[in-house]
Amino acid sequence: MFAPRRALDAVAVDDTVNAAIAQGAWFAFSLSGGKDSAALSLAAMRHLDAAGHPRERRIAIHADLGRAEWQSTPGVVERTAAALGLPLTIVRRAAGDLVDRWEVRFRNGKARYEDLSTYNLIGPWSQANKRFCTSELKAQVIGPHLSRTLRGETIVQVVGIRREESTGRKATPISKADNRYAELGNRHGTRMMLWHPGVEWSAEEIFSCHARHGLELHEAYTAHGSSRLSCAFCVLASIGDLRAAASAVGNRALYLHLVEMEANSTFSFQPDRWLGDVAPDLLPPSLASDLARGKRDAERRRSIEEGMPAGLRYVKGWPQRMPTMDEAKLIAGARRSILLRHNLDDRFPTGRHVIERFGQLMAEKERRLAA
Repeated sequence: MFAPRRALDAVAVDDTVNAAIAQGAWFAFSLSGGKDSAALSLAAMRHLDAAGHPRERRIAIHADLGRAEWQSTPGVVERTAAALGLPLTIVRRAAGDLVDRWEVRFRNGKARYEDLSTYNLIGPWSQANKRFCTSELKAQVIGPHLSRTLRGETIVQVVGIRREESTGRKATPISKADNRYAELGNRHGTRMMLWHPGVEWSAEEIFSCHARHGLELHEAYTAHGSSRLSCAFCVLASIGDLRAAASAVGNRALYLHLVEMEANSTFSFQPDRWLGDVAPDLLPPSLASDLARGKRDAERRRSIEEGMPAGLRYVKGWPQRMPTMDEAKLIAGARRSILLRHNLDDRFPTGRHVIERFGQLMAEKERRLAA
């Protein structure tokens, strides 16, 4: 038996969402510039209108990722908010944009490596389990802003997540409490929740909604053939979407900067793909040469690190034990060329120095555990 076809623009609601609508809660629509956030915000707005929810208790909010964004994204977000009739708030991470975050991560990683506080050199890039864009630069900026400016209110964040998008989103609920920035029982009485009105929508329905209501589609889809919109260059993007981003003239400076970071860091943008290989024809000869050197040095770094004592590799609570003198000599020798490549001081040049440093690390670990 087939489920009945959903009505056009019908959104998913549950008792919690209905209760929030009835009490006149604040609804904050997260706009990214992408197809999902625009279409699902429009559908949710129409649902709220039909339920008699007051429009003056609705806002749009966008977390600006700075240089990592498509240059056209801010304009699309502003026009979408205007089309929806929503006042727009733009929030930014005080400590810099996503590119700054990658650069700081690598500087910190080099400092830790120089200090022998980490076993392997750590690269600059986000990873699937360390998505700075969605955590530090979006959720951790939007959430505190809403809880501070709407203190004492019930706040519903409307987010365009769909179950069809990925395996990890198949279990996305219609709504859920969000206590990260307003703890249960807080003294102000602030209550926050997430609403995913389009969890059941397909991509086809999203595009249909745009067409029927004249909603603007980002140039990433219309001019460059991207399948999704996120950062201009996303560490989780497909090769097709990376090529789409590289084809946009507005992304050219960012592309070259990130390739330069690859070359200097010796870490590829994605675990199995160098961003510089996505559009090599865009690289000036000097950068192409630097990237080739970076790739060679990356191979050497991986080979060196693979030869380091496996029993001393980083695990939670590292270090687990002291190295033997032979292991310490191996560690000291392996680090030497990596330190030189990144112009770092060799503070622990001999096996004896390495053993002394591990002794300090073990003592620091004991103090932490005893605290």
